[in-house]
Amino acid sequence: MRHTIDIAVPDLSGIRAVVTGGSDGIGLVLSRRLAAAGAEVVLPVRSQSKGKAAIDAIRQAHPSADVSLRRLDLSSLDSVSALADTLSSEGRPIGILVNNAGVMTPPSRRTTSDGFELQFGTNHLGHVALVSRLLPLLRAGRARVVSQISIAANSGSINWDDLNWERSYDGMRAYSQSKIAFGLFGLELGRLSAQRGWGISSHLSHPGIAPTGLLAARPELDRTSQTTSRRVIEALSRRGLLVGTTETAALPALYAATAVDVTSGSFHGPAGLGHLGGRPGPQKLYSRLRDRAEARRVWELSTELAGVGFQD
Repeated sequence: MRHTIDIAVPDLSGIRAVVTGGSDGIGLVLSRRLAAAGAEVVLPVRSQSKGKAAIDAIRQAHPSADVSLRRLDLSSLDSVSALADTLSSEGRPIGILVNNAGVMTPPSRRTTSDGFELQFGTNHLGHVALVSRLLPLLRAGRARVVSQISIAANSGSINWDDLNWERSYDGMRAYSQSKIAFGLFGLELGRLSAQRGWGISSHLSHPGIAPTGLLAARPELDRTSQTTSRRVIEALSRRGLLVGTTETAALPALYAATAVDVTSGSFHGPAGLGHLGGRPGPQKLYSRLRDRAEARRVWELSTELAGVGFQD
């Protein structure tokens, strides 16, 4: 019998939480847990049908949950801007932002509507633009911003000579790049918030390994069936071996978003063997994320590419 792994979540009444990728997998678990703790949870989703199914599932578990949908396609900077306009018009400060959505290893190179390699544009630049455009609401809510990276950020590098992988596409290396860049951005966000008095704390998390939809069949990405890796992970997860479940994989981000004892710049992930599964715990910062000059370079280039700025 699998040992139950869980964490306590404090009362979040009165806090507005925004979770990208909240319609399934880890994001749905995060949204459900935040709503159960009393937060008002906003789910910006691309698929309204999946979003409605997610809301139904959350309300089935917690009938009084305050949860609602907004439209967002992170692969479109125009869509990010439209969401920010919508949330700004509503005027509610944001106390928690979990940048969780992502896409992983399309078999062939694909691009966003703005012409960026899909993983770099979605996992990284889309979230950079979102944080920038929501900055006034995040400051008003003294928000905790959690950026979901991956153990893939512990390998590979940023392909500075070909950020969009136009010359030689490698899906896994491009995925690693997107998560390294996003991790460096999250760390720089925390440093600049402290320097400029934004009042935002910034945290990194990673889910370890779990049978989520990232490696499942995705016809829109030319992946017509689930990958062999996904089948192996699913089998290990069912047996409680080495890797986590969708429920446990959500815990590091949930802890980073809600625990009272974390400080800006923290990095949380599973504490089990190889950091693939287990209870959430602090992680040693990956070597690819330790260079502050590299983080600054990522920040400056990413804000330029996304067409956004961060005003004091």
